[in-house]
Amino acid sequence: MRGFTYERASSPSQAAAAASRADAKIIAGGTNLLDLMKLQVETPAHLVDVNRLDLATIDDTRDGGLRIGAMVRNSDLAADERVRSRYGVLSRALLAGASAQLRNKATTGGNLLQRTRCYYFYDNTMPCNKRVPGTGSAALEGFNRIHAILGGSGQCIATHPSDMAVAMRMLDASVETIDAEGKTRTIPIATFHRLPGSAPQVETVLRTGELITAVTLPPPPPGRQMYRKVRDRASYAFALVSVAAIVDADNGRIRSARIALGGVAPRPWRIERVEEAMIGEPVSAQTFDAAASGLLDGARGYGDNDFKIKLARRAVNAALTAATSV
Repeated sequence: MRGFTYERASSPSQAAAAASRADAKIIAGGTNLLDLMKLQVETPAHLVDVNRLDLATIDDTRDGGLRIGAMVRNSDLAADERVRSRYGVLSRALLAGASAQLRNKATTGGNLLQRTRCYYFYDNTMPCNKRVPGTGSAALEGFNRIHAILGGSGQCIATHPSDMAVAMRMLDASVETIDAEGKTRTIPIATFHRLPGSAPQVETVLRTGELITAVTLPPPPPGRQMYRKVRDRASYAFALVSVAAIVDADNGRIRSARIALGGVAPRPWRIERVEEAMIGEPVSAQTFDAAASGLLDGARGYGDNDFKIKLARRAVNAALTAATSV
């Protein structure tokens, strides 16, 4: 690990100002950043510690939603009674991620900003456009079993690793930020993560020095919530495919539905027109299969990850079946 300087931020705007340096990084739980620093994938010259900021509360909003501070630990968020009773899909997604030790350290804001777990991104001896723009993508012709089948580009096919983000995308969360001048803005999570395109190193719409302060959830939508994660082992493994779903049905017909996929794209994958097409349709395998087909329209495998297309279809069907079973 290379040497670096360190400071503790005293306020969100001061943290944003300190992180405005090109060679600075925010550190909270450090569950991802420290690993990357040890491998010299990330080499910040200055770390800004935000652990002492007053951003660790979960508050009810006037409209019946929740405002979750950026420093709320994943374990605390998953265990909160309001989250468990009103946003069960989020609690289950959090508990499906990492290990108990990591969940005790990982934060809400940091979870959204996780870097990909692509083998080649972590290996400094291999070309990676996300790590070093313009060097190429070893994953396109290499071992790409864990990589994206949707939303990738000729520059990068890495996936976003977060379970929490998939549930929050399904719930239409919003991300609150502050900059060095104290200006705030609210970003819909639907537009927060970027697809790689020709600039895979730019992963979110955050500006330099902009700090996440909270994530806001609107009131929970009607219906039964479900999170399904398919992985290589039962714990401490990232998703090959995950599905966050909620379906409201009555008399055998679907009144509303939401579906988001993880493990298949550079960001949580959701297509609202697919959900709209389900309204009024019968609760049936045919309806669920049509939804899966719509979500996977344009999916492409790169050899080792071809299986993900069939796996995602089956995972969507299983999640929707579970969400509508009595």
